[in-house]
Amino acid sequence: MEDILSYLSELSVNNNREWFEANRLRYEACRKRFIEFSEEYLRGLVLTDSQLTGLKPKDCIWRIYRDVRFSKDKRPYKDWFGVFPAAAAPGKPNTGGKKSMRGGYYIHIQPGNCMFAGGIWNPSTDLLKALRQEVYANYEEVEEIMSSKSWKRYFDDFDTQWMLKKGPAGFPQDFVHIDWLKRKSFTFSTRLTDKQVCDKDFVSLALDIAKAAKPMNDFLNYTFEEYGEFKPNER
Repeated sequence: MEDILSYLSELSVNNNREWFEANRLRYEACRKRFIEFSEEYLRGLVLTDSQLTGLKPKDCIWRIYRDVRFSKDKRPYKDWFGVFPAAAAPGKPNTGGKKSMRGGYYIHIQPGNCMFAGGIWNPSTDLLKALRQEVYANYEEVEEIMSSKSWKRYFDDFDTQWMLKKGPAGFPQDFVHIDWLKRKSFTFSTRLTDKQVCDKDFVSLALDIAKAAKPMNDFLNYTFEEYGEFKPNER
């Protein structure tokens, strides 16, 4: 991964078409290396979560080209690589990987900002409401997951980047975990150092983190079976 981090570091300060085209062979080599990593990662993940069977790297990896049509940020290229293995919606095999609304096992590679993330990001209004109801009704199960040794080895709580200022309507404001219900996304994450990512055993580390993430992903993903289908937000 060292070559990938080096390339992305340079791309971040030379984010223009001229530099990219002059270094296209480096990009192609880094992309090939990341696909190889993703293939190995997926093979191991299937042993932990059989619902991921059949996913391929192309289903889970984003293109490097940014969509700048409606963005003030006109940089043409992403300065990160990411792979998001996540199961498809029931009966819809083409909605897995990066198209999935389910909780998955995201690996983000960016110099100085690498991480693993699980859980459900940016759910639709209906899905978010259902997730809050599920957490409220079964908070003891969430407590149990978060008290496990495997969880505490890598995670703390749900991420706090996206939160309401007060508890959502329809729930008692004195609920013991009202902060959980304030979440706009039910994600959880752990930072990874560049050194960890470049280690020859990084895949093993990533798979161990994924194994710790699975019980919470399972809890959140249960909402799909319990409440039915949901339309995704625009991403």
